[in-house]
Amino acid sequence: MDNVAGPSDVQLRTAGHHCPLVSTLGSMCRNITALRGLEPAATAEEIHAAALQYVRKVGGLSSISTANRSAVEAAVAEIAATTTRLLADLPERKVPPKSVPPLRRPEVLARIEARG
Repeated sequence: MDNVAGPSDVQLRTAGHHCPLVSTLGSMCRNITALRGLEPAATAEEIHAAALQYVRKVGGLSSISTANRSAVEAAVAEIAATTTRLLADLPERKVPPKSVPPLRRPEVLARIEARG
């Protein structure tokens, strides 16, 4: 997984400066979903979404403004790359995570698709 940049659905958008996943779910997500042990393994899109969620939560950002956009994008890229390495370096998980990542939930995918 050398390419950790997320696809356009999950990238920061110019209009509204927010993550479609977060706006689909309503407000800033409170919990970051465990990605280790997923079958199939976490995708670059899921890792990017988790990195964005982390940056927004830690930064206390409900939206991404022009003023903080480049800092957010740089942090998301670094965290996604680090997360990719971490997941590759950790031993296999014996028990899968208890929750399903949002991007694997049919209702979330339907809401993202409906937004176009």
